[in-house]
Amino acid sequence: MEKILIVDDNPAILDALSLLLEIHGFDVVTASNPFEAIQAVQYQRIALVIQDMNFTADTTSGEEGKELFYALRDINPHLPIILITAWTELSIAVELVKAGAADYLPKPWDDAKLLTCVNNLIELGKAKQQNETFTRHQQERDASVQQANLVGLVYKSTAMEHIVNLAIQVSKSDISVLITGPNGSGKERIAQIIQANSLLADKPFITVNAGALPSELIEAELFGAEAGAYTGITKQRIGRFEAADGGTLFLDEIGNLPLSGQMKLLRILQTGEFERLGSTQTRKVNVRVISATNEDLSHAIKAGQFREDLYYRLNVIELNLPSLAHRPDDILALVAHFLPERTLSLSTEKALLAHSWPGNVRELENACKRAGVLKPTGVIELADFGLQVETNSPTQTRAEPNKQEIELAMREYKGVIAKVARHFGLSRQALYRRLDKFKIEY
Repeated sequence: MEKILIVDDNPAILDALSLLLEIHGFDVVTASNPFEAIQAVQYQRIALVIQDMNFTADTTSGEEGKELFYALRDINPHLPIILITAWTELSIAVELVKAGAADYLPKPWDDAKLLTCVNNLIELGKAKQQNETFTRHQQERDASVQQANLVGLVYKSTAMEHIVNLAIQVSKSDISVLITGPNGSGKERIAQIIQANSLLADKPFITVNAGALPSELIEAELFGAEAGAYTGITKQRIGRFEAADGGTLFLDEIGNLPLSGQMKLLRILQTGEFERLGSTQTRKVNVRVISATNEDLSHAIKAGQFREDLYYRLNVIELNLPSLAHRPDDILALVAHFLPERTLSLSTEKALLAHSWPGNVRELENACKRAGVLKPTGVIELADFGLQVETNSPTQTRAEPNKQEIELAMREYKGVIAKVARHFGLSRQALYRRLDKFKIEY
C-alpha cells in the first residue's frame, strides 16, 4: 500500500483528504507543520506529498510552503509533491512547478481530479523506480561485460546481450551448461566465452562433435583405449575426457549422440569415473561439461531417442540462442565485422535485414566472404552477396520496427520525421518515443 503524506495546518483539510485517499486504498500520514512533514519524509517511505503553502495564521505569501518544498526535495529529489492552497500567489506556484512540483491544485479541490493526479503520479513513481533499478543493473552488467573476455563475439541485440550476461554469470561456477539454438547461431562461441571467463580459463578446453562419432568408436573417442583394444590400434590412446581433465569438455551436437553413447556418457558425468577400452583400471577425472544441440531434447526424450536422466545431468543451466532472424540488430553489426571499412548501399542493408538467414551467422559470414571476393572495392550491392531476398513493401512493414530499421529509414528520408513515421505506419509522437527509446538522434 502506497503511503501519502498530507501537510496542512487545518485539521478539517487533513481529515477530508485522509478520508478521500483511505477510501481509495492509500495509507495516509498527516503533518500539521513543516517540521512534522520533514520528519515523516526522513523516517518513512513516503510515495507522494500533498502540501499546503501556508502554515501560520494570517499568512498568504506562500513562502513557508516554498521553503518546505525545497527542504523535501533536498531529502528526496524524486519525491512527487502536489501543491494545494487557496491563497498563494500564482508566481510562486509557477516557480515551484518549474522546480519539479508535480502539480498545483487550488482549494477547494476537485476530488476526481485530485485522485487522478495522485494515481498517475504513483504509477509514474513506480515506473521511474523500476527504470532506475533496471539502469543500475544494466550498468553493473555492462561493467561485467567490459571486463570479460568475449573471444571476439560481435553483437548489438538485447537478446544476445542477455545470453552473454548469463554466460559470464554461469562461467564463475562449475555447473553443467546446455547451449541450445539453431545451427550457425554461435553456440560454440558462447561455450568459449564461458571457458574464457571461468576459473578454468588456463586449463584445457576440448571440443568434440558428439553426433559425428562413429557408434563403434564412441567409447574409444571419449574414454580412450589401450593398445590392441581393437583392430588397428597399436598404441595407447587418450580419450577426450582424460585430455580435458582439470578443464572443460565441450560436447557439440549432443542431441545426435546414439543411445549407446548416452548410457556410457551418463556414468562419467555422475561419478567422474571411467575405464579405457581394453582396460580394467578405473580412472577418475574432474571435467566441466558444456554441451550444445540444435535438437529439441524434450521432444527427443518423449520419442525415446534421448535419455531423460542424461538430459538433467547436462541441463543444469540452459542458454537458448535465438536465430539471427530474431535478433536483426546483430545483422549489420556482423556485416561491418566481416567486411570492415566497406560500404553497402542503403537498399542492400534493407535487403539483408529482410532476409530470414536460415543458416544464421554462418550463412551471413559466408555471404560476406563471397561479397568481399566478388566486389573487392566500391559499394557492395545485394547481388554481390548471392542471396535471394524479398524486401518488405511499406504495407508489409512490421508495426514495431527495431533500431536498425529506424536508423535506416532516418537515413533514407534524411531525418524527416513525418516521412519516417508514415513509412512505419506510426504517428509522429509514436516515432519520437521509439527514437528516444533506442537513443537515436534526430
